[in-house]
Amino acid sequence: MLCRAALSPLVHSPGWCFVLPPHAIAAISRLYVPRHNQRLRNESIRCWSNIPFITMPLSRAHGKSFAHRSELKHAKRIVVKLGSAVVTRGDECGLALGRLASIVEQVSMLQNQGREMMIVTSGAVAFGKQRLRHEILLSQSVRQALHSGQNQLKDMAIPVLEARACAAAGQSGLMALYEAMFTQYSICAAQILVTNLDFHDEQKRRNLNGTLHELLRMNIVPIINTNDAVVPPPEPNSDLQGVNVISVKDNDSLAARLAVEMKTDLLIVLSDVEGLFDSPPGSDDAKLIDIFYPGDQQSVTFGTKSRVGMGGMEAKVKAALWALQGGTSVVIANGTHPKISGHVITDIVEGKKVGTFFSEVKPAGPTVEQQGEMARAGGRTLAALQPEQRAEIIYRLADLLTDQREEILLANKKDLEEAENKGRLAVPLLKRLSLSTSKLNSLAIGLRQIAASSQDSVGRVIRRTRIAKDLDLEQVTVPIGVLLVIFESRPDCLPQVSALAVASGNGLLLKGGKEAAHSNQILHHLTQEALSIHGVKDAVQLVNTREEVEDLCRLDKLIDLIIPRGSSQLVRNIQKSAKGIPVMGHSEGICHVYVDTDASVEKVTRIIRDSKCEYPAACNALETLLIHRDLLRTPLFDQIIDMLRVEQVKIHAGPKFASYLTFSPSEVKSLRTEYGDLECCIEVVDSVQEAVEHIHKYGSSHTDVIITENEKTAEFFLQHVDSACVFWNASTRFSDGYRFGLGAEVGISTSRIHARGPVGIEGLLTTKWLLRGNNHVVSDFSEHGSMKYLHESLPLPQRNTN
Repeated sequence: MLCRAALSPLVHSPGWCFVLPPHAIAAISRLYVPRHNQRLRNESIRCWSNIPFITMPLSRAHGKSFAHRSELKHAKRIVVKLGSAVVTRGDECGLALGRLASIVEQVSMLQNQGREMMIVTSGAVAFGKQRLRHEILLSQSVRQALHSGQNQLKDMAIPVLEARACAAAGQSGLMALYEAMFTQYSICAAQILVTNLDFHDEQKRRNLNGTLHELLRMNIVPIINTNDAVVPPPEPNSDLQGVNVISVKDNDSLAARLAVEMKTDLLIVLSDVEGLFDSPPGSDDAKLIDIFYPGDQQSVTFGTKSRVGMGGMEAKVKAALWALQGGTSVVIANGTHPKISGHVITDIVEGKKVGTFFSEVKPAGPTVEQQGEMARAGGRTLAALQPEQRAEIIYRLADLLTDQREEILLANKKDLEEAENKGRLAVPLLKRLSLSTSKLNSLAIGLRQIAASSQDSVGRVIRRTRIAKDLDLEQVTVPIGVLLVIFESRPDCLPQVSALAVASGNGLLLKGGKEAAHSNQILHHLTQEALSIHGVKDAVQLVNTREEVEDLCRLDKLIDLIIPRGSSQLVRNIQKSAKGIPVMGHSEGICHVYVDTDASVEKVTRIIRDSKCEYPAACNALETLLIHRDLLRTPLFDQIIDMLRVEQVKIHAGPKFASYLTFSPSEVKSLRTEYGDLECCIEVVDSVQEAVEHIHKYGSSHTDVIITENEKTAEFFLQHVDSACVFWNASTRFSDGYRFGLGAEVGISTSRIHARGPVGIEGLLTTKWLLRGNNHVVSDFSEHGSMKYLHESLPLPQRNTN
């Protein structure tokens, strides 16, 4: 067991004997290994200079800071700077214990991942102030009671507390608190107090550097603070009532200096603001700066400092830029917000969009926020065009798909080759990634259908009401706003969705999978070429930056609707990540075909083959085949099985089906499985009612089919199955916007509001109300007013059917 060992330079432990430098021993205020950690596995221990330490799996050559947030997950050595506003309570007398415990938990989690964590902390003054106030009150109450002979106390004035005295009284308590918290995670902490002189004296600098390295090697978290008990007297400041505050700027510069001295990968500066803003936080136009680059400080206005401390944001920025220049990445974020403080540090390390990230690498293109604003402005211009002009853009894009066929297929070939070489894509995804001449021709035909059917989509009057004389109300269709469409392994989605966005007057952000990067790039270029004929090139944006999908889903002020197109896991992740933005789509396509006792022999095998084998990777492909029990061991059943075997479809037996067989196929693991390949489940039901119940229990409300010649049974199925698409004697594959005559679709929705089934132009529109009056006021319609409500329905204007 490691212990203080009376601070002996020779530390003994069972099986261990090693020497610590005196300056390292002095830094270890409390150090032990809990019993359950005393036996460390040999494979996890290495010895370096006779010092055992946990092997660190992360490694990175220090020298340059990280260029992108996504690289922060590779940070091994991290400094977390806790500002006074983070550590102290709102009343500035004592510590925010809950917040501090959450920070310790996150630091411990990262430390146990194999990272080297250091903390630069404030809080000693506030903690000491709390203790000294208590002592003064206690002392005064005793004296007053003795003097007056009464137990009742009068109001007592508390003298101004000198900051250095507060720091001296608070340091030990602050460290004891950190030790107790880290002990809960089997992590040891060590305290180091420094002053500016420790960095100016070369010998002291070497001692400090050596101490920190020794502690990190032993898997100990150093907790560093300025030695506020001995620093020069600060200038009076009224920030903390009754206390002259030690400048927070000291800890900001200390954290930056320490980060560079220790060749740290990442410095996280936690304060009481979200990060840097382009104007004072709280003002109407203030926007959080996601990435800050050297030189940008000229364009930033610094507001007032936090409620405690003296450095303010300007000091933090100067310290951050100094650290960045020294090769350390920096993030400034809010450590006090109750909704994010519990995971702010781990979120930053995971590369999520939290706070302001300092980077030396400025991307060539616009940020995703700028792209969102461009799409918003471009979409509004697009909506203001004449219907014929929007149709011209779509017709032009359709022509480009065929005219530039060779270039598109060449780019797609690069994507396919890269995907095959890396071997990361499953066969169904490779099929979705592939483009062909026939696919491009079908795309062009679908786009022309969209153009032809979109003439009166935007601005169409769907209701007219005469409220009163000369007061007419109209409900008209309008675009939703800005759409975010996230798709993977399906580049043909890009022109489809772009055409639908143009037809409906919506701005569009597109986020494609990196496996289709070359295909998406040329298809987006052609889309912008088509948009340029009417000057709305910015309406459709392709997000090429390293934005994580989860971060995009948080842009609720820029995006009005998210439409995911991809795997069920992608859809579920987006639905989980979306914060305040509606998500249209379906997480799974578990489609059923029910074969009734009155099914036609000729129709059964054709419909099943087409539903399962025509394109098994599609979301509208058959996944579960339900067969009436009376059809078992009949020629029709044998024909179905023979056809599936010929098509090389792997069969999984449902529980009831397996019970009828002596030698059955592999029993299905789950009846809620979307195979996306030449596989399907077969299950037996006793009636159409049981088939409906099975679909409701295990289906995904996507597309379900009945094969029967009995009209009554078919109508029962059509009326009772609660799915977006329900068919009679037709393949599940008809569940498609192009086949429905919508031209194309942005996806298939299983939602129960707004749009359901294949979503075309109509699903990308909402409405607004237009009221035209003539000096009307509500008071005229009161009990004694001069006007009466009419609420008469008026005829709708003639629709353009050309």
